[in-house]
Amino acid sequence: MGGTNVKYALIDNEGQLLEKVKRPSADNLDDFVAALYEIGDQYKGKFTGIAVCAPGKIDTEKMIIHYGGALTFLEGLNLEETLGSRYGAAVSVENDAKAAALCEQWLGELKGVDTGAVMTLGTGVGGGIVVGGKLLHGSSFQAGELSWMITNQEAGLKEMAAYTGARCSAVRMVERVNQELGNEEAGKFFRQYCLDVAVMILNLETVINGEKVVIGGGISAQEILIEEIRRQFGETSQDNPILGQQVIPPEIVAAKFRNDTNLYGALFALLQGMQK
Repeated sequence: MGGTNVKYALIDNEGQLLEKVKRPSADNLDDFVAALYEIGDQYKGKFTGIAVCAPGKIDTEKMIIHYGGALTFLEGLNLEETLGSRYGAAVSVENDAKAAALCEQWLGELKGVDTGAVMTLGTGVGGGIVVGGKLLHGSSFQAGELSWMITNQEAGLKEMAAYTGARCSAVRMVERVNQELGNEEAGKFFRQYCLDVAVMILNLETVINGEKVVIGGGISAQEILIEEIRRQFGETSQDNPILGQQVIPPEIVAAKFRNDTNLYGALFALLQGMQK
């Protein structure tokens, strides 16, 4: 479920994508649920489970969406009482960034990794943290919401500029670079952005001591971004000799899956739930 489109697919248990479609999102709850029912009715009899991922804080136990990102009207939507009840099928729902982590854990860069993270760089910063081979949800499903990490306290905590969601926004960085394209300032903006992401990774590493950090989002396809983040991380961790000795740099890589990440991650969450 996205603010612009709803992407849906028919996928088998091994992750073989059989059919994939997208349709525009609705702008109110009634129309949105009606659209979900249209999709479900279209495939009725062909599926045994429904795997969903959505923006916001997701109660994966009660199957309820809270703070639905751009889809604010999804607040309180219970997918067990809607989709589960209508189709008599197993249902799961996961946060979109955590679904990206599950996808990479199942089929991508976090496969076999004990401790690591996925950071999705887009309008804000999404995250999924794997510890002991398991996705971390936290006591109230808030773990991994990296947009609220404070890296610029001087801006004042009332201002979004204090938080990584704004400071590490890939959309904002690209806009600024495009405005200065051809000027020396464009390179400065880009390098500063990669430094900000590297600092965010460093802060996370002091907590989880991960083996690998996977960078997701459309911008992750640009190898120059990954290379510069690695370089900035190396320089930052060496600025303080004690820090450099204690913090072992994680492997920083681009996500293996991009456009279909959320579909695969949502499915993996469902498969895990059905095995319990």
